[in-house]
Amino acid sequence: MERFKSVNFYYTLGIMLVISLVAKYLAQVPALKLFGHLVIALVIGMTLQTSKGLKEQVKADIPFISNKFLRLGIILLGFKLALDRLLAEGKKTLVVAFFIVLFMITLTYFMCRAFKVDHELALLSSCGCGICGAAAVMGVSGQLRAKTDNSVLAVAVVAILGTVFTLIEVALQPYLGLDEYNYGVFTGGSLHEIAHAVAAGGAGGQVALDAAILTKLSRVLMLIVVAGVLIVVNKKTQDETKGKVPMPYFILGFIFMSILGSYVTFLKPLAPYFVDAAYIFLGMAMAALGMSVNFKVIKERGVRVFTACFLSSVILMVVCYIVAKFIF
Repeated sequence: MERFKSVNFYYTLGIMLVISLVAKYLAQVPALKLFGHLVIALVIGMTLQTSKGLKEQVKADIPFISNKFLRLGIILLGFKLALDRLLAEGKKTLVVAFFIVLFMITLTYFMCRAFKVDHELALLSSCGCGICGAAAVMGVSGQLRAKTDNSVLAVAVVAILGTVFTLIEVALQPYLGLDEYNYGVFTGGSLHEIAHAVAAGGAGGQVALDAAILTKLSRVLMLIVVAGVLIVVNKKTQDETKGKVPMPYFILGFIFMSILGSYVTFLKPLAPYFVDAAYIFLGMAMAALGMSVNFKVIKERGVRVFTACFLSSVILMVVCYIVAKFIF
């Protein structure tokens, strides 16, 4: 409670809030839209880290903001997941999403390990590429007690690759031989961030956009499944090491908010506002992470994990094309 009596805490909080709001604004600029709010907030935080005076002043409160506001953001992000629509319209995409996520996490993890990427970074990158980008990386990082450097590097990798493959898929769209709906399934199944799926799906028309969002949200739902698996794995680790493993209460909050936003009638019109608030909080957490990143680690280890994730993303794109072409 002493933290909340500190003027410096509110100063740090204010800076992170301003960064998040600026990032939200910049994410509306056409040239920056593909990068998204969260990645831009991360980059701004990394840039401000070069001010040693500012870094020294905020460093005591940065871990709290990056941890707690991340979880608060993910909880509120549950309003973005329309469970009622998924269960009514997306039963087929839910099944496909399960296998896509399982395939991509497994493929990316072993690809990373083949490139001698350490276990923690490989798993974070796998979840980011397989589920829903930066939000998934940060969602599982608490369960893994991940190092900040690994979390930031994994976020950077999935953000860059998501942008690259969005441009590739939009460029390929006229040559793929897919109708609008199938193209939407293809983009929603293969791209890492929700923003990327929206950008690429929108290039194919309204039907493609709706299919892309539905398919992508089906993958987002798999974050719950992956978190459940990590609970079991961490419980085993706890039994072996007698260490304390954090429970992912924020995932339960995510599920609860999804149910409220989907089935409580008077809350449905308010869902976009809760989602906006979620991204503000997540942006603050990403800015805080950016302020604590170790550039040396990124320089030394970035090439291997980027190469591994690039190769697995190429394979995922091919697999999703086959699925969209012959299953849907």
